[in-house]
Amino acid sequence: MYQRVVIVGNLGRDVEMRYTPDGTPVASFSVATEAQKDKTVWWRVSTWRKTAEACNQFLRKGSRVLCEGTVSEPRVWQGRDGEHRASLELTAYTVKFLSSKGDAGATATAEQPAGDEGDEQIPF
Repeated sequence: MYQRVVIVGNLGRDVEMRYTPDGTPVASFSVATEAQKDKTVWWRVSTWRKTAEACNQFLRKGSRVLCEGTVSEPRVWQGRDGEHRASLELTAYTVKFLSSKGDAGATATAEQPAGDEGDEQIPF
């Protein structure tokens, strides 16, 4: 099975950059999407390698992005108010920057090839 999810929204916070023990860059950020007129869905997005570096360099809180990738199992927990909540997590292999400093439109694209090591494309 193959899944692909595309979301468009705004960053809820600045990008957090970290590195794995072998030095691989990983960037994490949250993206708010509008599910209905008055309902916001938050996504936790992770990117790797060159895509992570580009996101860390160019994205800030409020930036508009298009993210394409695969979804992990949602994390479910119970809030302080007793309500059950879920967190949606997306591992993005493509991130398109839809806003510039002047909000003039699409300015850059960061893509990570599919595959575990990022060296191979999906063959179809």
